[in-house]
Amino acid sequence: MSDKVIITCAVTGSIHTPTMSEYLPYKPADIAAQAIDAAEAGAAILHLHARDPKTGQPTADPGVFMQFLPAIHHGCDAVINITTGGSSLMTLEERLAAPTVVEPEMCSLNMGSMNFGLFPLKRRYSNWKYEWEPKLLDATRDVVFKNTFADIEQVFHQLGDRFGTRFEFECYDVGHIQTLAFYLKEGLIKKPVFVQFVMGVLGGIDAAPEQLMHMKATADRLLGDNYRFSVLAAGRWQIPLATMGAIMGGNVRVGLEDSLLIGRNELAKSNAEQVRKIRTILEELGHEIATPQEAREMLHLKGADKVNF
Repeated sequence: MSDKVIITCAVTGSIHTPTMSEYLPYKPADIAAQAIDAAEAGAAILHLHARDPKTGQPTADPGVFMQFLPAIHHGCDAVINITTGGSSLMTLEERLAAPTVVEPEMCSLNMGSMNFGLFPLKRRYSNWKYEWEPKLLDATRDVVFKNTFADIEQVFHQLGDRFGTRFEFECYDVGHIQTLAFYLKEGLIKKPVFVQFVMGVLGGIDAAPEQLMHMKATADRLLGDNYRFSVLAAGRWQIPLATMGAIMGGNVRVGLEDSLLIGRNELAKSNAEQVRKIRTILEELGHEIATPQEAREMLHLKGADKVNF
């Protein structure tokens, strides 16, 4: 399976808002439908956030997660990956509430505190569907996304040790890779480590080919042969850098959380559309696409029968 590529699809996230795209799902039924369609298109992993069903505002409420998780679980075989990042405006306790209830196979885990600047997005729009949207974007000018060493260790113990959940380690800069290497050496996490290089968020490393090569070289030096990597690039860099990452031996992540586009100035009409596009590119390059079960074997996951939804 060394040549198989895992496609992750991040279905809705907490960055983009309903004003930015009519295709961004935020109602539970729409999140479930788009997630299942993305899995049918080739996504082996589905990365999921929750939104207020009425306004689309990011929420950490486990009850909202449970309005779509069972439907996705029964509608496809994809690995369900629950965020522990949530939003920079949420506390750690809020961000861990849903994963603690649902005991997923996989969770995302941001490997450090950082400025997480969404406020430039506000400049592109003038008429908002909901009052919360510009307020949330503005708030990121003066809010730090907090994941201290103590916070990270709490996630390890609360989710990893208790439930056997494994992690998509989100590294927004090379210092995050150093933190990951430290915890691998300390024995708090076990190989294979699944590293997501996150590129293009204001406050983290920029989305550029040179930076992807830098991230990969740093991970090679610090993590050796103990890891698999995936590439997440924001906005218009999503497909180009994912393609480059696959050429370098990695896996890929697409989805409306990371980019609303399918082409130059063209909105994607669904998450599945982005999955189909990257799958076509990968297969044209000679890669095979990993099935959900193959992804579970590659990442040593506990299995879909051991979750609580």
